[in-house]
Amino acid sequence: MKIRRVLANNRRKAFEVTASTGKTFLFPYAKLDVRPSPSDRVVRVFVDAELGREAFTYRLESDRESSVHIDQVLEYNEDPAYLRELLVYKLTLEAQRRVEASSVSKREIIRKLHTSAAQFYRLLDPRNTRKSIDQLISLLHTLDCDVKLVIRRRSAAA
Repeated sequence: MKIRRVLANNRRKAFEVTASTGKTFLFPYAKLDVRPSPSDRVVRVFVDAELGREAFTYRLESDRESSVHIDQVLEYNEDPAYLRELLVYKLTLEAQRRVEASSVSKREIIRKLHTSAAQFYRLLDPRNTRKSIDQLISLLHTLDCDVKLVIRRRSAAA
């Protein structure tokens, strides 16, 4: 996901980040590595082309500078699409580890999944975000893994 535009909102003490999807997210100054203060304000903020428009860079009056990646913004705002992609990524890495550790051949796994070799390798590709969680759970089940979903109340610290 790319960043379309970013604005510094000193009244709210946050950056307003508009993503390529059109959604606008707030990212508070309190979450920054280099924090502005009343005596060291944000003087410039821009979508950083050098970072592939996936981050924004800001500069303070003191000439200190830092960047924030869109993933930090999405994680802070708990964007459902981002959280889904993160879950798919983690399941993919676990499936890769389990396939490598398995004594069952890849051809046998493909047969058990009733799929093609190309689809199997797409499932194991962490860059492929178009796969479903169902497919990954089926793959892990084929590798004799139990996948359990745990839902619990968040702790106050989170």
